[in-house]
Amino acid sequence: MPALDEEQHIRDALRATLNAFDDCGVDGEVIVINDGSRDRTREIALEVAAADARVRLLDHDTPQGIGASFWDAVDAARGDAICMLPGDNENEPGEILRYWRLLDDVDVIVPFVYNREVRSPLRNVISAAYRAIVNLSFGLSFNYTNGTVLCRRSLLLALPTRDDGFFFTTDILVQLSRRGVLFAEVPYRLGTRDAGEAKALSWNGLMRVSQGYARLLYSVHVTGLAEAPLPLDSRTHLRRSPSVSKPAESNPPADLQSREAGSDRLLG
Repeated sequence: MPALDEEQHIRDALRATLNAFDDCGVDGEVIVINDGSRDRTREIALEVAAADARVRLLDHDTPQGIGASFWDAVDAARGDAICMLPGDNENEPGEILRYWRLLDDVDVIVPFVYNREVRSPLRNVISAAYRAIVNLSFGLSFNYTNGTVLCRRSLLLALPTRDDGFFFTTDILVQLSRRGVLFAEVPYRLGTRDAGEAKALSWNGLMRVSQGYARLLYSVHVTGLAEAPLPLDSRTHLRRSPSVSKPAESNPPADLQSREAGSDRLLG
């Protein structure tokens, strides 16, 4: 849970995540990455951690960015899978954690927003353009690439390159999908912020996304580094079978989609 100046949201975000762990039967932890906050984000996170051992804190003295925060958490995590839930409390943790049993059958769970009306028309236009550029550039067909992706940690540790900006989830998905890793796309309801402003569409954020896109484009189409084979022990479900079995003890929505290297498959 990366957090930069989120004192208005961090307590509620942590509470919602811990409640989702309980509701969904997840044996997990929350790693809060205080990304150089100048408000009481760190103090509030420590208060919650003192009351619940499932919460711990990593500190950045100065802001490093959401991607850098994510990768620090990947390196520090103790679990088998990892998911980024922002500290702004815009995302409902249960919306992604309710699918965690799908990891019995796939390696990556990719959410796509179905209630896009909660975002401004401009944000939706930008998102659609971004998605089209990514899919066309890398021969994919994702519905969304910037969500709260749930992924096996072993796959993340095996990737040869890491993006440290807002482009990091797209970078991960492109690298893994082009290697044939099995993933599922799932519907996801997005909440709304009740205070503060989103940081993703800042000028600095857009510049870092552009830089990340350019690096990945070069890595895929010029050097081929982004498609180098993954170590065998990290590829749990890589091209495991031509069909996907029904996940045990899970009840996915009827429109749940599974994809392997860009091909649609119905789960359930």
